[in-house]
Amino acid sequence: MAKAEHYFGVHTVAALLQHHPLAATGLFVLQGRDDERLESLVKTAQAEGIAVQQASRDALTRLSGSEQHQGVVLACRPIPTATEDDLTNLLAQDRPLLFLVLDNITDPHNLGACLRTAAAMQVDAVIAPRDRAASLTPTARKVAAGGAEVVPFIQVTNLARCLEQLKVARVHVIGTALDDQAQPLEQLDLTGRIALVMGAEETGMRRLTRERCDQVGYIPMSGRLQSLNVSVATGMCLYEACRQRRMTT
Repeated sequence: MAKAEHYFGVHTVAALLQHHPLAATGLFVLQGRDDERLESLVKTAQAEGIAVQQASRDALTRLSGSEQHQGVVLACRPIPTATEDDLTNLLAQDRPLLFLVLDNITDPHNLGACLRTAAAMQVDAVIAPRDRAASLTPTARKVAAGGAEVVPFIQVTNLARCLEQLKVARVHVIGTALDDQAQPLEQLDLTGRIALVMGAEETGMRRLTRERCDQVGYIPMSGRLQSLNVSVATGMCLYEACRQRRMTT
């Protein structure tokens, strides 16, 4: 039997109880804490037949591996993520699609923050390579604050080949970089079927990923710094995409 995973944080646990109740095996809440949010989680778990136990703060820290558990930890069987078949099904839909592609993102905090923004900006799926990249760890789900349960997170075996698949399905692939060929992001057409590709702030997109982009854009900045954390840059790019897309509806 696979080892249970322990997820933590009020928003994360609430989203898991809503979307994956059958995976949950036990809810642990901080003993003696009178909190309406925790009480709501307890009621939800009990309604789903999930065992509820009170635990000390130290016990919750040991279970979650973090002091940022917010007084609640949910034990779960491994939760399956979206697959490349799910991507194929999405691409078969004849409608505007918005994908976020994360290349070379290894920090689970950055992944979680990107997923949270993707959920807020109505992204259809977040795509990332399976190897040498962050995965949906408990920390990533905690930072995503429920976003990981709303937006499909698809890990692919070969990202360059996946981008080719997107292009065959009439998805325009737009990378982000600071180079001579990049255009200001607001000058690019981000409506229709779009994939926005974000690379790590230090290394950017890998060469094979860059070669498969139809266009490259950058975020114009007037300040003294010309580099942003990838999750911050992702939020700015997705906001511009959503702004343009709202204007066409």
